[in-house]
Amino acid sequence: MRSHSTYKQLQVGARRGSIGINGIPQLWNVGLALLLLLLLFLPLLLWLLPDGSRGGRGEAGACGASCSIVLVESIPEGMSFGSGSIPTPSTFSAWMQLLLSVRHSIDIASFYWTMTNTDTGTAEASAAQGERILQELLRLPQRGINVRVAVNRPSASAPIGDLVELERSGAAVRTVDLPRLTGGVLHTKFWLVDGTHLYLGSANMDWRSLTQVKELGAAVYNCTCMAQDLGKIFEAYWALGVPGATIPVPWPANYSTAFNAETPLELQLNGTAAAVYFSSSPPALCADGRTTDLSALLSVIDAAEAFVDVAVMSFLPTTEFSHPQRFWPVIDNALRRAVVERRVRVRLLLGCWRHSQTTMFPFLKSLAAVADNRTHYSVAVRLFMVPTSAAQARIPYARVNHNKYMVTETTAYIGTSNWSGDYFTQTAGSALVVNQTVNATGTGTGTVREQLEAVFERDWSSQYSADIGEPERWQSRCGSR
Repeated sequence: MRSHSTYKQLQVGARRGSIGINGIPQLWNVGLALLLLLLLFLPLLLWLLPDGSRGGRGEAGACGASCSIVLVESIPEGMSFGSGSIPTPSTFSAWMQLLLSVRHSIDIASFYWTMTNTDTGTAEASAAQGERILQELLRLPQRGINVRVAVNRPSASAPIGDLVELERSGAAVRTVDLPRLTGGVLHTKFWLVDGTHLYLGSANMDWRSLTQVKELGAAVYNCTCMAQDLGKIFEAYWALGVPGATIPVPWPANYSTAFNAETPLELQLNGTAAAVYFSSSPPALCADGRTTDLSALLSVIDAAEAFVDVAVMSFLPTTEFSHPQRFWPVIDNALRRAVVERRVRVRLLLGCWRHSQTTMFPFLKSLAAVADNRTHYSVAVRLFMVPTSAAQARIPYARVNHNKYMVTETTAYIGTSNWSGDYFTQTAGSALVVNQTVNATGTGTGTVREQLEAVFERDWSSQYSADIGEPERWQSRCGSR
């Protein structure tokens, strides 16, 4: 308002013919003042211009038309979906592309690090990809690349060899004591490169996440506005990684965002219009404007009118790590409400391995039982089982579908959290939400939402999934025995 008033006063003064020493109108002085004022308030004027005529507020003008997004997967060795399925780029190839493109900086938010197979005490050949990634990272500081790693505080028994090597190479490593700060862990998994490219998904910094565990994520290239917004979440972790750190209340303004479920970032992804934002958990780590991960997840479910397809390693309407466990039906209720009130089709594809929580299966059977021939409620639950040889069975914490995503007729949600209470109330996680209500035309690949839907359909109908109502197919393989 002050700038508008000052500008108006100058206009009035000019019309009245401001008189100088000799009674000559001082038009030069007025013009100079107007020019200086224009230069001073140019950023504000550009900000206030209508959409499409400026490069602010994160619309397409801020990122340009070059933003691209690619779904990337890790398919465990020994798995094949047949010649009819369309392959997606591997997590390894996406990480290597990011490493080869870095020019200035790389930031990695991570749960833990085991990129070599020293933790297994074996000479497992499939660890080669993880070891290659680690070696590339160790070379970066020698090239003047700024490497920062935010990692959950390792437990006493956790391997820390990779972190020690990273520090020796010149990388900056901060351990975030989330157990002390929130009672959870830093479970996030994302990369940021040069403030321009990023990866976010289910893959940990673990060699198994490249060759022995089924993972899914998204790599985004040439998209400064998205990378810089995700960077604010990384900076929050980084700030909490100093000794004795406390969670600010509220967070300083530089951690805040304008992009959320209500006002997403509007831009072109692969040449197709999209509205995107990043969510975060737990609420205590969300600065002003940031949608919490639980709110993002629920908003995607609540907006669905046709279908909700979910692929996640574990789904429990309880807390998972608190003692005693608490009933926490927030997501379960949202799914049931979508089925009953809006007749939405819901399908859940869960991971099945020896570490599956045995308490999960009664709840899954209960949800599947909502389907009824008379009411025509549409709910289905299946378990995905990664095939395992005798040798592969000896690899600890491997051979599981570790995906954490959801897709509806309008939206792709790609996250880093399992679906139980602790992950949203105490544990640090993040998600990318992409709304695309139009189909891609002429690209030959479809939008990222369409691609994610195709991945789900491939897995759902594959020989590796079994209906929850067929315990003879899965019961001997799921959960501790």
